[in-house]
Amino acid sequence: MPEAKKLKFLFAINPISGGQDKSTWESGILSFFEKQPHSANLFILDGKNDDKELPKLIESYQPDRLVAVGGDGTIKFVAEHALTANLPMGILPAGSANGMAKELGIPSTLEESLEVVVNGVEKPIDLIGINGTEHCLHLSDIGMNAQLVKYFEEGKMRGKLGYARGVLRVLMRRRLLRIQVNTGNEVVHRAAFMVVLANARMYGTGAVINPDGDVADGKFEVVVIRKLSLLAIFRMFIHFRPFDPKHIEIFPATSVHIITKRKAYFQIDGEYRGRIREITAEIAPGLLRVLLPENTSV
Repeated sequence: MPEAKKLKFLFAINPISGGQDKSTWESGILSFFEKQPHSANLFILDGKNDDKELPKLIESYQPDRLVAVGGDGTIKFVAEHALTANLPMGILPAGSANGMAKELGIPSTLEESLEVVVNGVEKPIDLIGINGTEHCLHLSDIGMNAQLVKYFEEGKMRGKLGYARGVLRVLMRRRLLRIQVNTGNEVVHRAAFMVVLANARMYGTGAVINPDGDVADGKFEVVVIRKLSLLAIFRMFIHFRPFDPKHIEIFPATSVHIITKRKAYFQIDGEYRGRIREITAEIAPGLLRVLLPENTSV
């Protein structure tokens, strides 16, 4: 029998994702590969020159697979570079919010997720192109949750306490948005607290926003949250329960153009992007190749 190909893995590690030290992840990766015929190289993200340094390392090291070690923000960053380099991407869920990893059925432990990175199957998933400049892997939204992301990024507290403080600020400042949603098939006008562009089902916290979401079905959903009581906010942001379906509308789409009457908070995959009045989004079917467990339903 021919010898199995020896693969080169490049791990892009966010050392502070989730507010936790990643030195045990680094040593665990190196220890795991001591027993493998494959080789591993570690790149530690510093948040300063990563956009320049990571492509240089990809060019010089010529990996067969690029692996994100961190949360949803890290995964989004690494995915853009995997697309540019035409590489399949692996995921080690090491963040505070691991929504995409949960969505894809990737195990939460280091050893099990490494097994998927090395021995899993390569499958294509959809992305949402945003304004022709970047991609959404998971969930983007306008309104209250994006406002919460902004407050959390600005705050000095992390973990549940910082999250709860952000929720309180959002509660005190929540305002209805006047929006126009054009899916190409229909144009609707609504008053809403949030509008979500959903490629997946749930946020990293576990809050289900789009029960029928599928990252590989060739479409996404525009979720319009029209009514939001204090109880509903508490259930979503604290207990991570689904919204009452009577208070939301879901529009399946392959493209959408959204206009807001006034500037609104906007985030993509957990990264705040400022205040906007207009968004164009379009599905990119099967654009990203991801390493997944063999029994995944994706």
